[in-house]
Amino acid sequence: MNSPHREPDPGADHLDRALLNALFSQSPVGLHLLDPGLRLIRVNAAARLIREFPIDRFLGRSLTEVLRAFDVSDPEFVERTARRVLETGRPVPDLRIRARNRDNPPREAVASVACFRLQDADAGVLGVAFAITDITPRARAEARLRLLNRAATGIGTTLDIFRTAEEICDVVVPDLAEAVAVDVLDPVLRGEAPAAGAVLDNAPLRRAGFRSLADVSRQGVPSVGDVGTYPVGTPYRQALADLAPVLIPHLDENTPWLDPSRRRDSRIIGAGVHSMMVLPMRARGVVLGLVSLYRWRNPLPFDREDLALAEQLTSRAALCLDNARLYSRERSVARILQRDLRQPAGPSGSAVETAHAYLPAGDGGGWFDVIPLSGARVALAAGDTIGHPVNAAAAMGELRAALAALSDLDLPPDEILERLHDLAGQPGAAPGGEPPEDACRASCLYAVYDPVNRLCTMSSAGHPPPVLIHPNGEVEPLVLPAGPMLGQATGRYAVHERTLPEGSTLLLYNPALLGAGPAPDHSEPALGGSGPALDALRRVTATARASLQDTCDAIADALAPEQPVRDIVLLLARTHGLDAEHTASWTLPGSLRAAAEARKLATAQLAAWGLEELTDSTQLIVSELVTNAVRYADGPVRLRLLRDRTLICEISDDSSTAPRLRRADDADEGGRGLFITAQLTDRWGVRPGERGKTIWAEQPLPPPTAPDGPGEGPSGAQGS
Repeated sequence: MNSPHREPDPGADHLDRALLNALFSQSPVGLHLLDPGLRLIRVNAAARLIREFPIDRFLGRSLTEVLRAFDVSDPEFVERTARRVLETGRPVPDLRIRARNRDNPPREAVASVACFRLQDADAGVLGVAFAITDITPRARAEARLRLLNRAATGIGTTLDIFRTAEEICDVVVPDLAEAVAVDVLDPVLRGEAPAAGAVLDNAPLRRAGFRSLADVSRQGVPSVGDVGTYPVGTPYRQALADLAPVLIPHLDENTPWLDPSRRRDSRIIGAGVHSMMVLPMRARGVVLGLVSLYRWRNPLPFDREDLALAEQLTSRAALCLDNARLYSRERSVARILQRDLRQPAGPSGSAVETAHAYLPAGDGGGWFDVIPLSGARVALAAGDTIGHPVNAAAAMGELRAALAALSDLDLPPDEILERLHDLAGQPGAAPGGEPPEDACRASCLYAVYDPVNRLCTMSSAGHPPPVLIHPNGEVEPLVLPAGPMLGQATGRYAVHERTLPEGSTLLLYNPALLGAGPAPDHSEPALGGSGPALDALRRVTATARASLQDTCDAIADALAPEQPVRDIVLLLARTHGLDAEHTASWTLPGSLRAAAEARKLATAQLAAWGLEELTDSTQLIVSELVTNAVRYADGPVRLRLLRDRTLICEISDDSSTAPRLRRADDADEGGRGLFITAQLTDRWGVRPGERGKTIWAEQPLPPPTAPDGPGEGPSGAQGS
């Protein structure tokens, strides 16, 4: 075309011929001319000089023959495109084609093809031109980037080792390999960390993932989940021993290390695998296993670029597998800690009968405790720690230990929680600031039941209140004010008191029983008001069962979700009272004759209970404690005896001064009262009261007397 406003230049023909000559002799773009019948009639030098694709040998051949000769992907589409351009004259600027030559091994190329129609000055159609640009390096780089992006989003979506191995297989097949196997060192599944440098070449490997284009459902050798080892002299042993990838570009049945008698090798030979790679998986200095990749359909062998890509994928996969390993280890540690800390420390006396259920979910730290207190009372505690599994389990153990120690002080529930709140404060947080990211949140419910007056005193630190199940099966959700969670805000807690009917049952639980995590405002769901959970509980309690444990199991089955989000803990405590036949109390004047009166009253009561064996020790204990009370108190003294699983002696006075155990010298005339008490009893202590204090001491009951022989006693009386 000439410039406008100018006369035709006779030299333009020379310019056109020069341009045409340059296109066919110097242009780096491959130029292919086809006639209207789509036969190749001319190519330029760039096309002829591609040794792997000698296109000039196909001059005069049809487009179909040329496309099939170079194994072009989807040749029918390319031919349809050329015919459409020939008919319409509309060019196609960027047609992507992939071609392979016939060499062994073949070479693959990716080209961008611009297709346009050729016509003369009279618009006569002369044919079609293909301008071909080799974009193989760019196409391979794009494919690698796409695969790496898929790996970044598709691998490591869970913290399960087997699922992560499956995700590796899903990413690799079919874009990089036609079959892949992921083998994990067996100790890794237990959370252990085999270090680099250890002797691992003969270590047991468990098949964690396998995928093959031959049959998606077909298992490899060994099958997923099975354990095996690789023979000596194989590339698998070499990769583990050297901790370096092994690239095998060419593989056939004559490869020395392949043994047809071995099932795995027989499968490789039978599938026609011609190329493979084996790569060790390492992360954070830990050796995790092997990834093996195979090709048999794609005729192109693995090359160094494929190996580099596989190494990047393996590095990403190894990091995800190590995350799963760390999670498995920490979850195992948490399970061990929780298993050891789950059961209550000791017997709870006759005040309550307990049953419990524990449903592990792998997260959280739900717990309960039944703690014997003085005066035949018992403390019922339930709590929940929410956070990192190991941190939650450790926090659970610390809270339970602290609560057990605080319970020995015999303080009211609100004071117990206030002190526990102070101990649970996060030392890593700045004053007035937020706790550390890995800090646990902990809740606690603490209740004290007194079997003498059947009074239950409760306080809650962010924990759901208990549910009262009456003896007739009626369900009553208790309402009590919940203070802040332990270690959060200001630890001020209210007390709720409730007199429990004889034979009623308290239900303590953690929120996971209701199948929900904490709400956004950090409140915990509770069994209250009305709803399907409460209706289900009423249906369970409406039916009498053989044992309290059966009732507990039935409640867990009815309320717990099939897949709990956190560990579920459930405690049932059926309460019993101590009647007048098991208690006796007297008020004594604050005078010196009170000790003698106390000895007399205690002796008579022990005789009535048939506990004459404890008379001497009880007289001495009562005499010493009453004497001390009269000496230091101003008002009357109260003596109480309780016959439970032990004999309990209690002396109460109006003095708030706590006695101190000391060892008196031989010349001292006093100071031996508590020392004598400590020697004669299993336990003793002091608990504060609303006014004054109570000193208590427990003695074991004598064992019941066995009959002398099978023919004596009421059950063995012989008829005359």
